[in-house]
Amino acid sequence: MSHLIHLKECFSTNDEISSLLYDDESTAVFTFNQTKGRGQYGNIWKVMPNENLAYSLAIKTSKINISDISLNYYTAIIVRDFLDNLTKETTKIKWPNDIILNGKKVCGILIEKKKINNDEFYIIGIGINVLQTDFTNLPKAGSIYSVTGININLLKFVEKFHQNIIARLNQVLPEESILTEYNSNLFRKEEITVFQKNELRQNGIIKNADKSGFLWIDLEDEGLQKFFHKEIEILY
Repeated sequence: MSHLIHLKECFSTNDEISSLLYDDESTAVFTFNQTKGRGQYGNIWKVMPNENLAYSLAIKTSKINISDISLNYYTAIIVRDFLDNLTKETTKIKWPNDIILNGKKVCGILIEKKKINNDEFYIIGIGINVLQTDFTNLPKAGSIYSVTGININLLKFVEKFHQNIIARLNQVLPEESILTEYNSNLFRKEEITVFQKNELRQNGIIKNADKSGFLWIDLEDEGLQKFFHKEIEILY
């Protein structure tokens, strides 16, 4: 069984969930008004009140039989598949785990490990722009509504989303299949793309992500190299 808890407002669902866990059962919390959300590597995830979803799921690490990297990839696959089925629009995974809908970032994912009451948990934090329309100074961002025109009931959306995640995590794919699926949906894979590395720009082609979390890029001036997150930036 899994528990889903609605918070009217909170600083961060990834932080709040620590005090709301049920014994030996997965617990999820969500809000439509998160005031201090966190993204990958200390980035700030800002949401507009009552327009977007902030969701966190806590599950014991002992119940997940794949590596941390594979869980990161698999979570991105789950969210991508859900939004793809919902919108019927082009939905891709921007390495390592942003979700891109028709060229716009609509979702970010942050997975943390926490020890709580002598048990170790994965805290899977997911932020999805659902209804927001104002993305001033955020030209690469969008929401489900701003990109597709689909008007969504937030409560119904999160209930279906939660049920989908729990079902998928109860039937985890083999790690080789996760990696294959992840790469088949990788944003700008095998396309000429502009990258920024050490403040210099150059063209390159994304070849694949590997099981260790690295992205392999064939750079115009330097050839095939692997990068970890924040070592290179995908511009366009």
